[in-house]
Amino acid sequence: MKFVRPVVAKAQFLVEEARKRWAAFGDLWRRSLQLRVVVSTLALSSAVVFVLGMVLQMQITNQLLSTKDEAAVRQAMASRALIQSDLVGLNPGPDSVQTRFTSAINKLAVGGSGTDATTAGAGAFEPVLADGLGSAGAGRVPFVGKLEDVPRALRDMVENGAEGTQIHTVQRDGTPTTLFVVGLPISTSARSMQLYLIFPLTAEQRTAEVVQSTLAVGGIVLLILLALIANLVTRQVVRPVRQAAEVAERFADGTLHERMHVVGEDDVARLAESFNEMAESIQAQFKQLEEFGQLQRRFTSDVSHELRTPLTTVRMAADVLHASREQFPAGLARSTELLVDELDRFESLLGDLLEISRLDAGVEELTAEQVDIRVLARRAHDSVRAIATTAGSPVVLDLPDSELTAELDSRRVERILRNLLANAIDHGEGQPVELTMRGNDDAVAITVRDHGVGLRQGEAELVFSRFWRADPSRNRRTGGTGLGLSISLEDARLHGGWLEAWGEPGHGAVFRLTLPRRHGEEVRESPLPLAPAIALEPVAVVEEPVVADELDEVELTPEEITWQPAEPVDGAPAEKSADEVSEEVR
Repeated sequence: MKFVRPVVAKAQFLVEEARKRWAAFGDLWRRSLQLRVVVSTLALSSAVVFVLGMVLQMQITNQLLSTKDEAAVRQAMASRALIQSDLVGLNPGPDSVQTRFTSAINKLAVGGSGTDATTAGAGAFEPVLADGLGSAGAGRVPFVGKLEDVPRALRDMVENGAEGTQIHTVQRDGTPTTLFVVGLPISTSARSMQLYLIFPLTAEQRTAEVVQSTLAVGGIVLLILLALIANLVTRQVVRPVRQAAEVAERFADGTLHERMHVVGEDDVARLAESFNEMAESIQAQFKQLEEFGQLQRRFTSDVSHELRTPLTTVRMAADVLHASREQFPAGLARSTELLVDELDRFESLLGDLLEISRLDAGVEELTAEQVDIRVLARRAHDSVRAIATTAGSPVVLDLPDSELTAELDSRRVERILRNLLANAIDHGEGQPVELTMRGNDDAVAITVRDHGVGLRQGEAELVFSRFWRADPSRNRRTGGTGLGLSISLEDARLHGGWLEAWGEPGHGAVFRLTLPRRHGEEVRESPLPLAPAIALEPVAVVEEPVVADELDEVELTPEEITWQPAEPVDGAPAEKSADEVSEEVR
C-alpha cells in the first residue's frame, strides 16, 4: 500500500495538471482568433496533404507494379522461347527430366543469344521448371528451383494451360519477402511442363518506402510552411483588430481622445477611419450631453434658489391666514388649510430638487461620525409614527440588543430610513411594516418590508427612477415629491453602500440598505437577505386591485429641508421659528 499511494497521488496530480492545461487552452481558443484560424488551416491542410499523399503513393505504386508486370511478362516470354527448343523430345524418365531441367535453368541463368535486351528492365529473377505429369509415374513432381515459393493457385492455373501472374509473400530467413511470380506453360510433343519466373519486389518496395517517406517529410514541411503563412496572414488582419479593441477599451474607460492609426487605404484602414469618425462623433455627443447636463443642473439649482425667496414670503402670508382661519367662512378656512399643505409639499419638492442638483454636481460631502444606528432607526420611526397611525400600519422594529455602531452621516441615513418607512406605510394596505437591522464585522444592513400589493416584474429597478409612478391614479397618503428614493439611492452610494428593492405581487415589497461599518471600505456581502421566505406566508388581499406606485419620501418639515449638519445621535433637533427658517432659506 505504501507504494500505491504515491502512484495514485502522482496520477491525480497529472490528471489535475492536464485538466488545468486543457482549461487554459480552451480559454485561449475562445479568446484568440489567430489561434483558431491557424489550427483550422492546419487541420484542413493536413486532410488535403494526407489525401494527396495517399493518391500520389497509390499512383506511384501502381505505376511501379504495372511496369514490373510488363517487364516480367516480356522476360518470361523470352525465357520460354530460349529454353523451349532444349526441352523438345524430352525422355520420359525422371532422371532425364531432372537433367534437362537443370541444363535449361543454367542456360537461363547465363543468358543466351535469344535473350532480348528489352527484358533487362525486369530485374533479377529466379527460374523454376516443373513437370506437371511427373507425379503419375514417379510419385512426385520433378522440378528445378524454388517451387515452394510459387503459390498453389498459380500452379493450378498454369498446369491447366493458362498463363498468369501473382504477387505472393513468403518467409525467407524469417523475413517476409514479396514476390512477383509469372507462370507460363511449355508445350512439347512428349509432355506438358511449366516455367515460373520469380521476381523479388525488394527494389520496388524500397522505392515505395522512399516515396512514402519523401511524401511524409514533404507533407510535414508543407504543413509547417502553411502554418507560418497562415500565422503571418492572420496576424496582418488580427493585429489591427486587436489594436482597435485596445483603443475601444481605453475609449470606454473615459479616454475619449484615443484614436486608431490609419495606415494605407485597404479595408483595415477604412475600418480605422470609420472607428475614428465614430469616436469623434461620440466624443462630441458626450461633450454636448455634458454641457446640457451642467446647464440642466445649474438651471435646477438656480430656479430652486430663486424660488426660495417668494416661497418664504408666501409661506409667511399663508401662516398668517392659517392662524386666522377660524375667523373665515368654512370654505375660505378649508382653502387656507389646503394652501398650507401644498406649500409644505412645494417646499419639500424644492429641497429635494436642490439635493438632487448637489448630488448630480458631485459637491455633496459626507460628515461621517461614529453613530449607533439603532438610534437613527428609532428617530425615523418617531418621525413617521403619525402617518403610520393614520394609515393603520404599525411599524415593528427588530433591532439588535447591543449597540451597533458605524461610521456614517447620521442625517443622510436617517433620511433614507424615514423615506423607506414612509413609502412602506403608504403601500402597506393597512398591514404591519417591519424594520429589521443586523450587522457583522464589515457591514450593517437594514430591511424595511411591507405586506401590501408588492412590485411587478421589472419594477424593482424602476422604483429608484425620478418621478416614476407605477399607477398615477393611486391615492397617496404622504404627499411625497417623487424624488425620495432617488435621493436615498444616491445617499447610499455616497456611503459606499447599496440600496436594493424586491417585491412580488401579493407578497409586499422589501427595501434593503447595506452600509459599510467603516467609511471608505468596500461592502462585499450584506448581513440580511433581500428576498424573504414567502412560501408559507399568506398572500395579501386588497379590496381593489392596485399596483405599487412610486415610493415617495415622507413629507419634511422646514427644519429638515435646510440641510444643516447632522445632530448628535442622542440629541433632539431644536424647534425653530418661522423667521429662523426664512433666514436659513435665504
